[in-house]
Amino acid sequence: MASQEVTKNLFSVSSAPIWHCGRTVRSTMLHSLLALLPAAIMAVYRYGYDAVEVIAWAGLTAVVTEFLMQKWMGQESTADDYSALFDGVVFAFLLPATAPVWMVVIGSAVTVILGRMVFGGFGGSPVCAPAIGWAVLTVSWPDFMDLNGMLLKWDLVEPLSELKYFGADAVSGISNTSLLLGSNLGALGASQVLLVALGGVYLLATRQLRWFIPVSFLVGVFLTGLVYNMIDPKLYAPPLFHLLSGGTMLAAFFLMPYPSSSPVWKLPMLLYGLFGGALLIIIRTYGIYPDGAVFAVLLINLCTPLIDLIQPKPFGGR
Repeated sequence: MASQEVTKNLFSVSSAPIWHCGRTVRSTMLHSLLALLPAAIMAVYRYGYDAVEVIAWAGLTAVVTEFLMQKWMGQESTADDYSALFDGVVFAFLLPATAPVWMVVIGSAVTVILGRMVFGGFGGSPVCAPAIGWAVLTVSWPDFMDLNGMLLKWDLVEPLSELKYFGADAVSGISNTSLLLGSNLGALGASQVLLVALGGVYLLATRQLRWFIPVSFLVGVFLTGLVYNMIDPKLYAPPLFHLLSGGTMLAAFFLMPYPSSSPVWKLPMLLYGLFGGALLIIIRTYGIYPDGAVFAVLLINLCTPLIDLIQPKPFGGR
């Protein structure tokens, strides 16, 4: 009788979170790549051939790695759904434009192997795959991931580093317009704030993406940043600065809503986004890394199974 009670408590049945919308992975990935295209073009315009090289190697390595891993695992190739290419491009957007080729290849391979294939492939990972590749490179080769050190030939400043090491006064002269247009140093695609945001709006408009996670994430960033700024405006930057700097927009529209690592119910999605946005500000404030966007995504991904327990009862349930 006791064993039956334990089993009853451990296992429960609920309605499946299935969307009947007629969309395919391939069409979603094509729309997502199209949404990233303007930011990629602007990155090439700003950083030149270096940007082309990073994006090309990251995308190619992701596709080839997935193909080889699927062959080794006896799975049918899914290269034609463009999900690996999308992950490779998003990963490239997190890198400095002058990242060495060997590091891009390693990071992109890690994105696919550790971020996708060890969990069975696309749709099985509990964490955002491009974020895994970025985190491994950041911990392993921090000097090569340092934006200031890798982008010395551009006579610009990296806003979040200025804030981290010199305080809010150091970034008071950086206008919101320059942040919006990406006129400062930053990761390859993440710094193209306006175009990344427009890409996200395109995904929302075409219903490839639901608004709950992106909007709640940006609200979480704004509200948490506002609280800190109200506590001490001389020490903490205004919330709009955090919205327009670093990888905030890229995280909001492309990392946080990563399909397999984000909640599927409305209320959990809102909580997931709010807490993720709050984590970004907390990491930027107390962490050792200037931009906490990707680490915030990884941490909140780990909370998804718990957050997704908040769900409506199935029809007829008590």
